[in-house]
Amino acid sequence: MATPTTTPATMRAVQYDACGGGAAGLKHVEVPVPSAKKNEVLLKLQAATINPVDWKIQKGDLRPLLPRRLPFIPVTDVAGVVVDVGPGVKGLTAGDQVVAMLNSFNGGGLAEYAVASANLTVKRPAEVSAAEGAGLPIAAGTALQALRSIGAKFDGTGKPLNVLVTAASGGVGLYVVQLAKLANLHVTATCGARNMDLVKSLGADEVMDYRTPEGASLQSPSGRKYDGVVHCTVGVSWSSFQPLLSDAGRVIDITPNFSAILTSALHRMTFSKKRLVPLLLSPNKADLEFLVGLLKEGKLKTVVDSKFPLSEADKAWQSSIDGHATGKIVVEMES
Repeated sequence: MATPTTTPATMRAVQYDACGGGAAGLKHVEVPVPSAKKNEVLLKLQAATINPVDWKIQKGDLRPLLPRRLPFIPVTDVAGVVVDVGPGVKGLTAGDQVVAMLNSFNGGGLAEYAVASANLTVKRPAEVSAAEGAGLPIAAGTALQALRSIGAKFDGTGKPLNVLVTAASGGVGLYVVQLAKLANLHVTATCGARNMDLVKSLGADEVMDYRTPEGASLQSPSGRKYDGVVHCTVGVSWSSFQPLLSDAGRVIDITPNFSAILTSALHRMTFSKKRLVPLLLSPNKADLEFLVGLLKEGKLKTVVDSKFPLSEADKAWQSSIDGHATGKIVVEMES
């Protein structure tokens, strides 16, 4: 158990007081360090990564669900060191290096300290840097669950499926490509021209520039039908995917809008074999441990687009909003 003198009374954090405002709406504040309650751990943060959902919450896209209260310290995906443990916590002690996903309702990642549920905190081996680990929870977790939704297996028992990954050079897409190859899938990917070599180097079998007619058509250059599509961008309708799918092909939409949810409901009601499936991440410790293990073994990489100190969190925020990052945007907590 950490002694009270190890943790200061206050910490630097970045928060917003109202919805809207983008990067300019972020404020640097000094606030009390939170304390770990039952089944929680207090972390001294080393790195956090920004996901599009973070600024969408600020924009108001998830109201009335999130943000639950204002002011709000955003970001959930973090890595750090345990400095205190609350009652009931087993398997984690002060000094452990960890990766965690913070509670979406409470946020807290853009700060020097944060409280995490022990159920979503896993040990981080020395081979995995804080920045690499902090990239995992939402982005790699979504990639893993999307691939499982189309039938991918990671124990060698899966079928050789054909999968299309859209926006393959984004935060989620780069993990999808790598995990799909670990599951022995044939991967067709779309991305911008400048990232085609990177996506190919991570295992994609076919890579298309989405700005070309071939890329915009989404058709496999080798004429394959897709057993699954992991759709990591917006602006492509179900009617564009439907003719490209195999008989029981599925499109896993990781950013579903209202229209996608209606289409999905219709497919379920009519027992359609080809389906659009909206995916909402279901965070769990087992997936996070599996992903950290892959990083440790060198079977998975976190591609880092850029790193910013906490004092420049607004620049990191704007970079995510701009939408051109290749991989993950990391905020590092200076000591």
